Amino acid sequence: MTSLNLLPLFLVLLPVLASLAIALGAPARKTALVTVLANLGAVLVLALSMPSTPGYHFVSSFPCIALPSFFEINFTLGVDGLSLAMLILTSVVSVAAVAVSPKNVRREAEFYICVLMISCGALGAFLSLDLFFLYVFHEVALIPTFLLIGIWGGLDRRYAATQMTIYLAAGSLVLLAGLMAFYFAMPEAGRSLDLRQISITLADDPFSAGDQKIIYPLLLAGFGILISLVPFHSWAPAGYASAPAPAAMLHAGVLKKFGLYGLLRLWVPYLPEGAEMWVNVLLVLLLANVLYIGLVTMAQKELNLMLGFSSVMHMGYIFLGLASGNSIGLSGAVVLMVSHGLTAALLFGLASVIREKTGTSTLADLGGLATKAPFLSFLFIIGALASMGTPGLGNFAGELLIFFGAWKSYPEATFLAVWGIVISAIYTLRAVRSTFYGETRAATEQVQDFKGVIDAWPYLLLVALLLAIGLQPQWLIKMIEPAMQLIAPL
Repeated sequence: MTSLNLLPLFLVLLPVLASLAIALGAPARKTALVTVLANLGAVLVLALSMPSTPGYHFVSSFPCIALPSFFEINFTLGVDGLSLAMLILTSVVSVAAVAVSPKNVRREAEFYICVLMISCGALGAFLSLDLFFLYVFHEVALIPTFLLIGIWGGLDRRYAATQMTIYLAAGSLVLLAGLMAFYFAMPEAGRSLDLRQISITLADDPFSAGDQKIIYPLLLAGFGILISLVPFHSWAPAGYASAPAPAAMLHAGVLKKFGLYGLLRLWVPYLPEGAEMWVNVLLVLLLANVLYIGLVTMAQKELNLMLGFSSVMHMGYIFLGLASGNSIGLSGAVVLMVSHGLTAALLFGLASVIREKTGTSTLADLGGLATKAPFLSFLFIIGALASMGTPGLGNFAGELLIFFGAWKSYPEATFLAVWGIVISAIYTLRAVRSTFYGETRAATEQVQDFKGVIDAWPYLLLVALLLAIGLQPQWLIKMIEPAMQLIAPL
């Protein structure tokens, strides 16, 4: 085992050790920032060292539980192109989330421990090659998310945290049932929780159509609730609107992608007949995300709620890419997963700044910020343009690939989904106009801008990566291509 094989373990353990250090009295903010920067450096080392061949690399495995003839659980970590893309997203958003956290937050140690454990859970879920730990790490990340919203959130934080807990706990239970059904439906001789062995087993002996008909809706419902697929979406806008900035950035930007990641790992390669049986249901639901939620977003009068509904809406595009079943659409889904994560983190972080500086997030009470805070306005407008799918920013590259890939499979649904771009442009431009232009309001009269790069560097980091994907998406597509060859060789 080389030192590179230990880097995935380092990524998971470092936030845990940092949390223990903070609990024992280490300076919370500095410790957390050093930790997430170190993890970002480790992810960059993995990216630069990543072989271009398909399969998992930098694998390390530690036996945990072995029950003969029942199941075996190993703490196995590894990286391929798909998980590497998610690691880059997680590490960058984690740095931004810690950096924008309030410097005078109450119960500082507990606050930063929660932020670090969300990052740890996300990294562990994307690194785990064992289905048990893939599931457990996501649950580890959810608990501090609830705490951040319930303790440090804004208005209606208790309601938002309770609603979010009920929905996501229900989704996790349905997902657990789906994973158990997936496991026990495998041939007994090759039954495993290890993603590598699962691939071998199901290549030789795929699931029957009857098994797929049962497993597919369980995984779709379980992961779908976590992703905010209509009609299981109402927890997300209220939760994000009440959440402190780091929680909204990490959950909307990173944790929500766990469900999509899980579908890519389990649903797309191993349940094609189940997908075909349920495709019409999925198309209706994803179009509801795009069109119905898009219209609901247009009706919002609060900036944070608008961003929350917008985040839900854009999940419909990613589901369309997954439904396409071909490498073009699936690659576009991954590109949009990363780009949407960066955009959501950028916009939720800046919306929190606006609320802090003005004392409100009501669109009617805002106005004229482009004059009072031009740098802040510039960064928010970049995020807004990315959310609209403007060429030159990452979301455009992902959406374009999704539409091309989905058109090959479902042209009618794709035609309807494209109208979401128009809806997105309407509510986004309306929010930009109301917030940054027009007459200065009482709430915005005394607003001060960022004091240069020193204040704004976390947001500039997110913008830089959005531009890198938008202007040259090929590096990300090339990174995930080996993994896509195994998931969808079409």
